[in-house]
Amino acid sequence: MLDLKFIRENINMVRVAVGNRQDSAPLDEILELDAARRAKVQKLDNLRQERNLLSKRGGSKEDSSSAQPTIIKQEEGQLPIIDFEKYYPPQEQGRRLRVQIQEIEDEVRNLDTALEDLLLQVPNLPHPSVPVGKDENDNVQIRSWGEVPKFDFEPLPHWQLGESLGIIDFERGVKISGSRFYLLKGLGARLQRALIAFMLDLHTSEHGYLEVYPPYMVKRDTMTASGNLPKFVDNLYHDEEDDLWFVPTAEVPVTSLYRDEIILPGVLPIRYVAYTACFRREKMSAGKDTRGLKRGHQFDKVEMYKFVEPETSDQELENLQADAEDVCRRLGLPYRVLELCTGEIGFQSARTYDIEMWASGCAEWLEVSSCSTCGDFQGRRANIRYRPTPDARPHFVHTLNGSGLALPRVMIAIMENYQQVDGTIRVPDVLRDFVGTDVIR
Repeated sequence: MLDLKFIRENINMVRVAVGNRQDSAPLDEILELDAARRAKVQKLDNLRQERNLLSKRGGSKEDSSSAQPTIIKQEEGQLPIIDFEKYYPPQEQGRRLRVQIQEIEDEVRNLDTALEDLLLQVPNLPHPSVPVGKDENDNVQIRSWGEVPKFDFEPLPHWQLGESLGIIDFERGVKISGSRFYLLKGLGARLQRALIAFMLDLHTSEHGYLEVYPPYMVKRDTMTASGNLPKFVDNLYHDEEDDLWFVPTAEVPVTSLYRDEIILPGVLPIRYVAYTACFRREKMSAGKDTRGLKRGHQFDKVEMYKFVEPETSDQELENLQADAEDVCRRLGLPYRVLELCTGEIGFQSARTYDIEMWASGCAEWLEVSSCSTCGDFQGRRANIRYRPTPDARPHFVHTLNGSGLALPRVMIAIMENYQQVDGTIRVPDVLRDFVGTDVIR
């Protein structure tokens, strides 16, 4: 969430930034409500001051027994214009002031609620370094690693490999749950479990993260704090009876670990890693992007998350990205890093790097991680603050998140890049102890 005062004082800059994101926000309505609220607050302050003065006069017997009408204006030959408001006894004036104050306080509360609803619709502002652009064609490749595999046979897509090896069953997945669901079997299920264990072990033992296992269902406030509500309501699964929401990523519950708290001095940075299933109501159309494991309503992901001080957040983003890249390199899978342009970064993000792995059977780059810094955007929404020193006033934390990594597309890259001419799949060296075999047959 952006600070209302910041929007008011930098409205032109905010308009340009939101436009560069190819997004929209009710900025004019926010300014109108803000002006109306400030006028109400000023009137409220005046009435409270008048009530205080009246209260001081109210103890005087002379004031309470000899109230006389106040003549505002009197012209010769005409009746005087009298301020009858001042003619009421102090007790009645006090009662009338209390009623007025209560009415305006209610109006201010209603304006506060309306303003907050509108502010929740405003996206984060891009970091000044983010390239301005409209879509994926304007993303900038930063670097690449590894060589795209060359085969002396025609590499198969993972959906053919998976079915021929008996490790993926699309038909039964659809029978059980409907379209965009699948079933992993045997060494397919074991390979995914191996990847999860490998990633969690790497991030906790070498990269300095603390593992947490959060709930897969969260309250509305938790979903709002992360920035997923109200923006992405159409893509979220919701249990209406209990008003619980299935998480689209572990970022959602981890953001709220410190919601409405003040973190003590010397505690930051805090780095967490979490494995969860993820649930998204993807709005998909027919085409190659919906084949196989690429897009589903349920998938597994290992997520990295950081709470940091503002001064370190830029460097923490570079470190976060390096941790995600380390996973790719240890798996021996070619990848490239893209910096997303303003039109491509997510609603909560101020700056994002995407990591894409090459998949030889699909012959395309597949996103396996997005590493983002959100600045204090989520900190404000979740009211997460910290004290730099014991006597310092609290500041909003900066938050970062990144996939480390998302499982389905890593599975695709392993199957398609490590396939052999006989239809088998070599298991990457770092996974062999987890999987228990060198080759999936």
